[in-house]
Amino acid sequence: MLRFILDEHLRGPLWSAIARHNTLGGLPIDATRVGDSPDLPLGTDDASLLLWAEREGRILLTEDVHTMPGHLAQHVQSGRHSPGVFVISVGFSIKEIVEHLELVAHAGAPQVYQDTITYVP
Repeated sequence: MLRFILDEHLRGPLWSAIARHNTLGGLPIDATRVGDSPDLPLGTDDASLLLWAEREGRILLTEDVHTMPGHLAQHVQSGRHSPGVFVISVGFSIKEIVEHLELVAHAGAPQVYQDTITYVP
């Protein structure tokens, strides 16, 4: 099963929807948030977040379409790897995003997302 880390700005409605989904008995989505772990505090910069996601084997969920692609490119060019970055696309409901994450978490192949940006859904 694929695991996720939510960027700091996704701590609100998406996090709540994932928690509700998991409570209601769908296939579980393993997600955590920036600020939940002592070694990943609120305010963590993108480069450090990518290092943490790599170490923990978690795909980064973000809305940061402006700077994250560049940070991921630098991360990979420096010889590092990433489980992947999912950029949440504008115009989709939270329900659609959670349904997509559930499917990907349980049917997705990790190597498909490694070192790449995927737009969700």
